[in-house]
Formats: sequence, structure tokens, C-alpha cells
Amino acid sequence: MSGLTDITKRIDHAAREAGRDPASVRLIAVSKVQPLARIEAVLEEGHRLFGENRVQEAQSKWPGLRDRYDGVELHLIGPLQTNKVKPAMDFFDTIQSLDRTRLAVKIATEAQERGSCPDLYVQVNTGAEKQKAGIAPDEADAFIARCREELDLPVIGIMAIPPADEAPDTHFDLLARIAERNGIAEISMGMSADFETAIANGATSVRVGSALFGTRDPSAVTQG
Repeated sequence: MSGLTDITKRIDHAAREAGRDPASVRLIAVSKVQPLARIEAVLEEGHRLFGENRVQEAQSKWPGLRDRYDGVELHLIGPLQTNKVKPAMDFFDTIQSLDRTRLAVKIATEAQERGSCPDLYVQVNTGAEKQKAGIAPDEADAFIARCREELDLPVIGIMAIPPADEAPDTHFDLLARIAERNGIAEISMGMSADFETAIANGATSVRVGSALFGTRDPSAVTQG
């Protein structure tokens, strides 16, 4: 049995406490490096929205699961290399890690060739951490405008991973303000340790892994 019922109850409570409709917050079940049995348990309970960090890992386990469970929606929430753009666009419904101009141009070129594109979220590096991907906050407006207007990309969301050693509220507020002034409706922020705070700050989707599935066990991952 997964922790889906508990997480769903916590999301509902956090939304109501913030004066929001619980239906306005979506749970992205982060299934990276999780054993197949745990993922199947969540699928059996009816959940269909999942997040993966790596294209190759997703390709190894989700084709079989998609064959058995209708309506699965997959989001890429980890860094995307330009040489993985084609398989990522083939495989994912949404890419949440659009974080640099070179990647945007590559996606736009591929989208033009195929006549379609997954929904895209711009990743913002709210903490300006050198080791972390994402557009700098003071460059986000210009980047979003270029992606939409010059490259004609379907940027519908914005995403961030705040610094682990800082209170997340300031970062969540910063991301929400960037989204608001750019007319972006979808805000992906908050993980296992802070998703309730993210909901209070306007998150429309939260990315929950270990609190839902349990501690990750890379050695137990099998193909689907």
C-alpha cells in the first residue's frame, strides 16, 4: 500500500487552509528510482500523473506500465540534455525543465519539424545556485517572452527547486510573482518536505516522491 491517501489528504487540507479549491492542486508522483511494485501500487489506486528525472530511466519502465494502465501522464522534471530532446518529446506529455536558450532553440526546431510539442515549464534557479540548473530570476521574464514570441513554444508553466538549506517561502513567493507577471497559470513547486508550504504560496502542482513511495532503492528498480 502506498502513501497516496495520506498525501492526498494533506494536499486537500493545505489547500483549504490557504482558501483554495483542493482540485486546483495536482499531485505529481515522482517515481524516479522507485521499484516497479511501488509504482504499480499507486497506479492501482487510480493515480495517473507521474514525474521522472531521466529520459532513459522512464523509457525503461513506462512503456509496459502505459500498456496496462490507461491515461498515464508523464512529466520530465529532471535536467534535459540537448541530445535527448527527440526521445523526450516522443515520450513525455510535459517537460518541466526548460532552463536555457540552447535547449529552447533545440526544442523549437524539433517541434517545427514534427508539428507538435509537449507542454513546457521554465525552470527558474530561485536561489542562484551555481550547481543547479535554471534561468536566473532576473532573466526569467525575457527568457519566457523569447520562448513564447520568438520560438513559438507552449510555455504554460514555471518550476523551481529551492535551496535545501533555506526556508522555501521566499523562493516560492518569488516563483509565484514571476508566474503572475508573465501570465503563467501553472506553478510547479514543493516536494516531500515542503509541499504544504508551496500550496500556501500558490503551487498548482507539487512533486512528491519519498513521502508517497518510501525511501528510494535504486537497486530494486526493474523494467516495466
